[in-house]
Amino acid sequence: MTTPDAALRIVLPYYTGSGHTRRLAEAVAEGAGTARLIDVEAMTPKDWQALDAAEAIVFGAPTYMGSTAAGFDRFLEEASDRWPDLLWRDKIAGGFTVATFPSGDKLSALTRLAVYAAQMGMIWVGQAEIGAPVHPDRPGLNRSGSWLGLMATSSRDKTVLIEPEDLDTARRFGARIAAATLRWRQA
Repeated sequence: MTTPDAALRIVLPYYTGSGHTRRLAEAVAEGAGTARLIDVEAMTPKDWQALDAAEAIVFGAPTYMGSTAAGFDRFLEEASDRWPDLLWRDKIAGGFTVATFPSGDKLSALTRLAVYAAQMGMIWVGQAEIGAPVHPDRPGLNRSGSWLGLMATSSRDKTVLIEPEDLDTARRFGARIAAATLRWRQA
């Protein structure tokens, strides 16, 4: 049994096309305090072991044409080998996505990830940050108004990739995942 003060085992498998999703994954990991990032395009046996041993798995993929990118879908299909034995049952799960437009049909991508996690028997954790206009003192926080998971809009400035407001929201989402994982561990 893991002690409450032992490091949380949070793993973030992600696919990135142009670097935006990786940047978002880094911010989620920073907020979580400790997390392993896995580029699903370069999976190793140790990466699969880390996923199987994880307490929380936070899925990250860009939204392309209204769903998760095909590179990430291949990972999900391969990971579904764990379904018959429910190897990921009761792990905390969450998801994040990024697209060019503020809507960009990102909700469709998050829905795909949440349904996948439910089929794997995982416990889904959504976004809980309320920004402006409800709280004018929090401009830019959760500016997409997403509750199912983390949404970001890619920056037109390719040296930035993700705007600071979305990175702040990502860090807070990572902290929420870590808190939920710790709470679930102690349950």
